[in-house]
Amino acid sequence: MTDRQVPQPFAVKVSSVEQLGDVLSFSVSMPDSSPMPEWEAGAHVDLFLGDDLIRQYSLCGNPADRSCYKMAVLLEPASRGGSKAVHETVRLGETLTIGPPRNLFPLMKDGTYAVLVGGGIGITPLIAMAYELHDRGTSFTLHYAARSTVFAPLLSTLPFAASVVVHDCSKPETALFPAGTALGSVSNKSDTHVYTCGPAGLMDAVFTAGETLGYAKSHLHREAFSAEPVVGGNGFEVLAAKSGVRVEVKPDETIVAAFRRAGVKVKVSCEQGICGSCVVSVLEGEPDHRDEYLTDDERSDQIALCCSRSFSPLLVVDL
Repeated sequence: MTDRQVPQPFAVKVSSVEQLGDVLSFSVSMPDSSPMPEWEAGAHVDLFLGDDLIRQYSLCGNPADRSCYKMAVLLEPASRGGSKAVHETVRLGETLTIGPPRNLFPLMKDGTYAVLVGGGIGITPLIAMAYELHDRGTSFTLHYAARSTVFAPLLSTLPFAASVVVHDCSKPETALFPAGTALGSVSNKSDTHVYTCGPAGLMDAVFTAGETLGYAKSHLHREAFSAEPVVGGNGFEVLAAKSGVRVEVKPDETIVAAFRRAGVKVKVSCEQGICGSCVVSVLEGEPDHRDEYLTDDERSDQIALCCSRSFSPLLVVDL
């Protein structure tokens, strides 16, 4: 089994705050003004918001600038508490707790060209990618598609502004991002990587256009906001080997929820399969993995309890 070292959270101070429509943009710095830990484009951090509320947000600044981390959070109408807490509590000078950067959406090292497609708040990790590509000297086009293009003024001031295309999707005739046109205009598709982040429909459209136009599947990349839905399939049983508690997991609930009904507490944070806090060892059975955290090797004997299910009637876990 491969054990990951759980990164330790650390304190930061809010060094700038700006309201961009329904998006709160802010920066955090070390309290003693020392450099922030190194990070690469595509990375995100855990933001600890109190009362066991932890959410993940992409870093959207320049990876070469270690004076601060920049984030931008959309106030989601259907928020599970995270974005609402950010908008209510993040204030200039306040102390926050964050986790070290983790990257599930890295830039590839090869390729002579890149197409970046950000939908709405999904533009955030792509801004960091544009900075990194610009510093590398790699040519790229950054497409920003949104009904409310609040990042457009910022993008026009950045060093790579000439490589940015803004798509105003607020009108019916321009509501859909022209994925085929954006990807089809690239001359050397075999040496181009495509990165997309945003609503699922946009990312699906980019992937469909890429595959239709002959891009290699290994050159199409998307950000994972959450794991696959846990609902569906058959129910199954899970046995917690250490406590001896055996629970039935219904088709419409998570393993965590089933254990909670039985009084067994499982450590969770994101509850979306991307942070790894609920990962435990599998002692028996065949997991149905739906997380975005574990590597293929780790999936041989581990499971993320917040989102994954089981192909076998019984799973035995080290809990």
